Amino acid sequence: MNPRFHRYMRTLDTIHAEIEQLSEERAELWHRLSAGHDSETAAEIKRLDGVLEGLWNEYRATRAAMRFGDRSRIVARARAEERLERAA
Repeated sequence: MNPRFHRYMRTLDTIHAEIEQLSEERAELWHRLSAGHDSETAAEIKRLDGVLEGLWNEYRATRAAMRFGDRSRIVARARAEERLERAA
């Protein structure tokens, strides 16, 4: 197992399970909204869309960090390589 994986409190499975749960809840809200417009339901769908977007961003960032390492280290390495290329 990748040792970098242990640094992440939320695993990909945990994040994905939360995405699935909220997606099901959103589908139910869409079904309710199809019966007639309800401003509270529409607002809740909009809120869930924002939460889901954040969760997908977290999922992608966690997956990238597990695969490639911490973002700050990647940026630092890229800047160091860039300085070396300019110096050469």
